[in-house]
Parts: sequence; C-alpha cells; structure tokens
Amino acid sequence: IPYPADPAALFAPLAEQPWAIWLDSGHPAGGGGRYDILSADPLVWLLSDAQGTAVGGRDGSERHSSADPLLLLRELLGPPQPGDARLPFSGGALGYLGYDLGRRWLPLDKPARSDPMPTMAMGLYDWAVIVDHLARQAWWVGRGAQAQRAWAVWGEAWCSPAALGEAGQFGLAEGIRADISADDYLAAFARIQHYIHEGDCYQVNFAQCFRGSFQGSAWAAYRLLRAMNPAPYGAYLNLPCGQVLSSSPEQFLGLQGRQVVTRPIKGTRPRQADAAADARIRAALAGSAKDRAENLMIVDLLRNDLGQVCRPGSIAVPQLFAVESFATVHHLVSTVTGELAEGRDALDLLRAAFPGGSITGAPKLRAMQIIDELEPAARGVYCGAIGWLGVDGAMDSNIAIRTLVIQDGEVRYWAGGGIVADSDAAAEYQESLDKAAAFFRLFAGTGPT
Repeated sequence: IPYPADPAALFAPLAEQPWAIWLDSGHPAGGGGRYDILSADPLVWLLSDAQGTAVGGRDGSERHSSADPLLLLRELLGPPQPGDARLPFSGGALGYLGYDLGRRWLPLDKPARSDPMPTMAMGLYDWAVIVDHLARQAWWVGRGAQAQRAWAVWGEAWCSPAALGEAGQFGLAEGIRADISADDYLAAFARIQHYIHEGDCYQVNFAQCFRGSFQGSAWAAYRLLRAMNPAPYGAYLNLPCGQVLSSSPEQFLGLQGRQVVTRPIKGTRPRQADAAADARIRAALAGSAKDRAENLMIVDLLRNDLGQVCRPGSIAVPQLFAVESFATVHHLVSTVTGELAEGRDALDLLRAAFPGGSITGAPKLRAMQIIDELEPAARGVYCGAIGWLGVDGAMDSNIAIRTLVIQDGEVRYWAGGGIVADSDAAAEYQESLDKAAAFFRLFAGTGPT
C-alpha cells in the first residue's frame, strides 16, 4: 500500500476500534525506529489477572483458564510458521505483559497490590499493517479467510489515507497528584540506602506514580504525546479495560531467528534548550562514573538472565555506555546479545528475563521485594513490556517506561530511577521529575501537587 508520510493517518480509522494496537516507531517526528505495526479486532484475545485468564474470540466465545498465561499464549500461537521475509511481523500476538506477571514464576513473598488493569492483555491478530521507514514501504498482510474482512473494511482508507484532522480535546479536571510526597520519597530513599549498605542489594529502581482526572480523547492525547516526545518503542493500545499510551525509548527483548538482543537504559540527564549546554550535559553523562557503574550492574544482570536460555558462550556486549538523545532526556544505553539455545523459544526468553532488570535493580529478586515494601501503588502496565510475538517465532518488545494508562476517568503515569550506594536523594527525586517532563507538558505543563 502507499507509504505514508505519517503512520498516524493509517491508524486513525482504527483508533476507536476494540483492541486497536499501534506499535509506533516515532516517525516522522523522531527517527529512532524502523517499523510501525498496526492492527485491531484480534482473532483471539487473552486478559489475565490474579484469578486466571479469560480467553475470548472474534466469534463471541469466552472461557476461563487457571493455566500459566505464557503457556496459554504458546498453545494459541501454535508451532512456528514461515513468515514473509520482507516483514518483521506476519501475524501473531500483540499487547502487553504487566510488571506483576513475573509473580507467576518468581518467589516473591507479598501478594501483588490490587491494580484495575489486567496483568496481561494480548490479542492474536491474523492481519496487520506494517510500515518500513528505512525502505519507505508499507504493507498489509493477512492470514486466513477471516483476515480479508479487515481489508474489505479499511483497505480503501489505507490506500488513500485522509489528511489527519484536528486531534480532539482532552485535559484534566484537576491538577496532577503524586502518590508520595517529596518527604516520603526521601524516606524511601533512605531505606533503600540502608538495604544497600547492609549488603541486601546493589541497586533498586524506585518509582512514583502521578495521577489526574482525565477528560476527553485518549487518541488525541497520544497524538500530542508522540509529537512532543517521539520514541522508537512507542505504542497506543485501545483495550476493553482502558488505553495505554507509551513513548518508551527502551528495547526489552528482541528475537530474530536465534539471535537475541536487549538494550538496557541506565543513566539519564535532562535535555537543555541551549546547544552548548546540552552538549556539556551529554558529555557529563558519558563520563559519569556513577551512571556507568549503575548501567554495568544491569548489563551483568541481563547477561545472567539471557544465559539461562542462550547457548553457553554466546552472550556478548557489543555496545557499552553509549549516549543516546531523545526529545526530553539523554540516556546511557548498552547492548547485550546472545544466541537462543536449541529447544528454547521466545516465551522461554520472556520467562527468563521478565520483568526487565533495568526497572527492578540488582539482584533482581531482592530488589523486587524492596520495591514491594516501599512503592505504595501497583505498577500495573508500567515496567512490564509492550510488543509482539510473531507466528514465525520472532519477537520484539519495549520496557513500558514513559507510559501512561487512561482508565475510568483517571490517568496514571510513573517515573523512577535506579538508586545505588552513591546516589544523591535530591538528584534522584529530580530525575524522576525529569523523566515525567513529557507527561507534565502533555497537560499544559502542570506539575505534581
């Protein structure tokens, strides 16, 4: 189909459809990603919570299962099938895995805090629109007779996309509220420092949640968010339980063939309007011993996670401490790779590494126990993963940071950072606000109260 100047024009006809999902590379405002994947109306869907998983279909059927959600997903995907070599995704699963899904296989003592969003929301899609910004091509791909109805309904709109109109209205009925005060943050910081000095852990990723009373169009909010803060791992999900809007810069797990990649982010500085000041900030981040140590802790954690399912000797770190710049912040990013062992698949990889170490701390289990103790609200979608698993066995996913959830008239957004032995409390608190800058700007620059 014709290559679009802005993929939003292709997604606009789908935005209000049930289970509409756009995995967004950030084009044209940002140039970090290559592919966009758009779909809606899945053949089968799964919604998991602490009680089990509801499995429903396009035909209106629905059943309940107490089985492991990842095993259900593997069963529904079936044995790997050939995909189109020109495309990253030729059908398969799209959606999110919430942070607390990891409790299914990690020995955490405390039960998960109640969260109104499912711990997993995944659909199995038999068609998709794929946009390749490197090749400047766009494709519709479908599997099976039922997929053709999507083309019958939306094909004309994709071949001749209408100009995007006004985005619509949205806003907050009240100001933004933080779940914890600055004093409470500092008390939690002191507790984490105590655990570090006692030898319990090396690093804990501590986050706070911001809330507001949302009014208007979630799709309009996402259009503005991606214009203000384009990101290579963005996403918009219109789910029965609410909308998920992500402008994540971080890749969690990618799998092509047997090749695995993860790109953890640790180390952040706010962008500066003045070019010279911005360059100084970037250079300071590149040379920061504290941030490099923090990043290295997570690289080592991920090498261990990947080592559980990768061929021995295949784990490598081709890029360490690279500085990458985004709309509001600079980040320190490393790359860890491996080769998946024979007999292992994408779901084994997810189980071994989930949730991502960059948003827990090290060692992972103890850091998650401390997070349970000190964070007052469930993370929900935040710090989970949004992405896809293809029918051919491939996978890609983000770490669901810079992500907001709109549900039942409330908008929620989380921001945090890794705390280590030489962290400064005031600087860490400010970093969490820096990471929330795009969220505050989205609502006319209103800060937390």
